[in-house]
Formats: sequence, C-alpha cells, structure tokens
Amino acid sequence: MATKEKGTKEKPLDKMTSKELREIAKEIPDITGVHGMNKEELLKAIMAAKGIKEEKKRKSDTSVRDIKKKIRMLKAQREAALKASDKKMAKIYRRRISRLKKKTRKAA
Repeated sequence: MATKEKGTKEKPLDKMTSKELREIAKEIPDITGVHGMNKEELLKAIMAAKGIKEEKKRKSDTSVRDIKKKIRMLKAQREAALKASDKKMAKIYRRRISRLKKKTRKAA
C-alpha cells in the first residue's frame, strides 16, 4: 500500500484523476468545497495553495464542453438527414461526429 502512495506523489498533478486531486486537496486546509470542484478547479486551487506556477495550456484550442456541444448539434442534423432519407449527408455528419469524439479524447 505504501508503494501506491509513493507512485501518486511522483505523478504530475495534471495527469492525476479528479479523485486523486480531491484527496490531495482535502489535506490542504486553505481549500474548501473540494467535492463541488471539477478537475480544472482542483488543479488551480492546489497549485495556488502550493505556490506552483501554472504551465502553458494543453494543445487543444477548444474545451471538451464546446466540442461536446458541437457533437450534439451534429447528431441532431444527422437524425434530420436520416429522416429525410439523405444517406450521403448522414454519412458526412457521422464522420464529423467521429472526428470530434477523437478531439475530446485528446483534449481530456
């Protein structure tokens, strides 16, 4: 069990899961409302409490939430194309959705 704890401390903060970050944040008395925070908020709070300067952002230019919003729009357009029996456009929308899903995996 001690080796597992050692491994999590060596792991960089941005690579940790939100569950691991919550455990670290609970130990810091300055941080309140740990369970209501998402991963980005936890990272910022821990880095501020420990005095770590924030590094450059990830390579993704859009957030996962924005990408998922686009996916929902494309799914609706694809359903409309299927109802209109436009298989060519439905196929195009399916490919676009697939590409956006890949982007969410890279951005996360």
